[in-house]
Amino acid sequence: MLVDCLTLWLSNALLAGEDVEAEIERLEAVLAKAAAPLVLVANEVGFGIVPDNALGRRFRDLQGQLNQRIAARADRVVLVVAGVPLTIKGSP
Repeated sequence: MLVDCLTLWLSNALLAGEDVEAEIERLEAVLAKAAAPLVLVANEVGFGIVPDNALGRRFRDLQGQLNQRIAARADRVVLVVAGVPLTIKGSP
């Protein structure tokens, strides 16, 4: 199953005023029960400039935390830069 994209999921939860920590925990619980292989897509938002507003900084920080938590659970992590896949974790 392909889930595209965790970044949009997070921004929707944040802008809806959801308890983001609780939503991430719910997502992790669902992922832990998955019976089929999953491919999760997320954007890396921490490589750019620091946002000039509090909401942007909070989103950037939360996205980094979400990416770290999902990567810790994943068997394989691939960063795609300019269309080139770079294996960060697991076998290529």
